[in-house]
Amino acid sequence: MTKQNVVVHDTSSVAKSALNMAITVVPPLFVPQTAASKPPHPTGHYIAISSQKVIKKLKIERSRINAWVDSMRASSPTHLRPTVSVSVTTDDHASWILRHPSALRMFDQIINSSKGKQIVMFLDYDGTLSPIVDDPDRAFMSEQMRAAVKQVAKYFPTAIVSGRCRDKVYSFVKLAELYYAGSHGMDIKGPTEGPKYRTGKNAVIFQPASEFLPMIDEVYKELLEKTKSTLGAKVENNKFCVSVHFRCVDEKSWTSLAEQVRSVIKDYPKLRLTQGRKVLEIRPTIKWDKGKALEFLLDSLGFANCSDVLPVYIGDDRTDEDAFKVLRDRGQGFGILVSKTPKETNASYSLSEPSEVKDFLDRLVEWKRLSMEELSRL
Repeated sequence: MTKQNVVVHDTSSVAKSALNMAITVVPPLFVPQTAASKPPHPTGHYIAISSQKVIKKLKIERSRINAWVDSMRASSPTHLRPTVSVSVTTDDHASWILRHPSALRMFDQIINSSKGKQIVMFLDYDGTLSPIVDDPDRAFMSEQMRAAVKQVAKYFPTAIVSGRCRDKVYSFVKLAELYYAGSHGMDIKGPTEGPKYRTGKNAVIFQPASEFLPMIDEVYKELLEKTKSTLGAKVENNKFCVSVHFRCVDEKSWTSLAEQVRSVIKDYPKLRLTQGRKVLEIRPTIKWDKGKALEFLLDSLGFANCSDVLPVYIGDDRTDEDAFKVLRDRGQGFGILVSKTPKETNASYSLSEPSEVKDFLDRLVEWKRLSMEELSRL
């Protein structure tokens, strides 16, 4: 083949032609060469070495993309694992419920464990306080849910912990008496209103990844351009992280979307990719997540090393698992997973959907109100 005589001095020029180069050049290079067929110039040897490196690199890259796509399927709330029979599914669900019982059914047990302790509430937003919707810009919480959260914050320190930009979450919730931890806890601000936990207009702000802001903006713009050919893909700038939503992307296009995202972030070693429900998230490599945010907030509230506090974290996403794990490792407080289907979790209890979250919050408020009335009569 004539392409065997191409002079290549480094792997970068080979890599640019990717699989096409590998297919056309590699086969003749791995057959025994006679004196007559030996390349007249030593560059032929360079091609063989470079091509082997490219093939190895391509295999690693392909393996990485395939792993991403498998993970995208696993994180999809509508993607169900194949089951042998309905009875197996029922048995699995029953077994899972035994290990993660309903927080509503076990409400009395939860309350009993809170005696003599200060409850501190941590709430995810999407899928917990609001339903999961196709357009992330329309993930509005109901007025009833807002009222429930407002009442909870009246009795307990309460924080919203979300992967969303803090300002975006605040625009949805609109309650000034809460703590807000946006961008997976990389942007934290305290309440500006409220009688007991007020921090004033200059509320505590914690931003451990400020140096990454220019890089995040740059990646956001590149991803907007790179993914515009993928129908249904939506790129969201969440200040300290970038989210690529694929909820409205046909599953046949997930591989191509993963390749587009990978082609951008491979040039940014200080950023990493994580996944949530139908979303790819690019964030700084610093050791910070929702679990670290929970610990920071407990410390800010003066409960860092206290035994008389009961943190409760409610969330639906795999990113909430970092917070569930912190509570399990501390042996203090508990996580509540919002999910209709069984999934691996560090949470202690479960709720099936946001409406049950509201019911749980309402019961918590009612219990606290009655307890205070009873104490006032003593």
